[in-house]
Amino acid sequence: MISHTDDGVGPLAEAPAEHVLPVRRVTFEYAEDMNPMWVPHMPEFAAAANAISLGMPYAEPLFIKAVRSTYDRIDDDLRARSDSYVRQETGHHTQHKRFNEVISTRYPGTRVVQRLMAANAAWVWRRSPRFRVAYAASGETISYGVARWTEAHLGELMDRADPVPATLFLWHLAEEIEHKSNTYDVFEATDGSRLRYAWSAIVGLITITVFTALGVLVQLWGEKRLRYPVTWFRLAKLAVSSMFVLVPTLVISALPGHHPRDFTDPIYLPAWLGQYDPVTATMPLWSSAGQ
Repeated sequence: MISHTDDGVGPLAEAPAEHVLPVRRVTFEYAEDMNPMWVPHMPEFAAAANAISLGMPYAEPLFIKAVRSTYDRIDDDLRARSDSYVRQETGHHTQHKRFNEVISTRYPGTRVVQRLMAANAAWVWRRSPRFRVAYAASGETISYGVARWTEAHLGELMDRADPVPATLFLWHLAEEIEHKSNTYDVFEATDGSRLRYAWSAIVGLITITVFTALGVLVQLWGEKRLRYPVTWFRLAKLAVSSMFVLVPTLVISALPGHHPRDFTDPIYLPAWLGQYDPVTATMPLWSSAGQ
């Protein structure tokens, strides 16, 4: 079982469509002999997920700083929602950092990739304040697209996965669905330029694609799997399949008049968050929830 607390409060009366987010302080423990290729029937997907995880301690603090930098320009309701968003994101990157130690220990070359990720986050922070907020908003849209893609492939990817890392990633993605509107609302309240948003989305998508590819190659090289044609076939299939979701999601999100609430959300992952037990402050591992 995984324990956490829930700090959420109810909807704000002034904005019934949006609400302060619940915060689930989940803690994960990893076995010393945990296989970093935690999806044994699809190690290419595990390597891709791990590579994305490597970027969380750099991307999410960047998003947090970008949102907090707007607090003197947004109203009290949006600030309250943003505070709860910050608490969710803090929980995410804290837990991913612990998971990343497992990955970095097994594949030391990933530490070079992480230094590049840190340099990229520093580069983004040196851009204009408006670009930073747009980058955070489009980054959350990318995360939402990843959540939609993952839910569409849950059985294929997760049914035989190690339940602890599976729960880490699916808890994170479920909360990405839950807070999909927050940074977008901050962006609209402080800027709203669709051109800036579209440019930041292009930069963000290229960035995550390049860093994911580098992280995957380092890990699969360490596993001596790059010699196999099936590895490259699976990687190509994953890339094409995910881009068929991510690219349309980003394009739609940049259209005039669009708001994230206009998307039709995945059903299962948000419902899965409801398995939190407020009495015992526990949540079942994914293997228990998914059977």
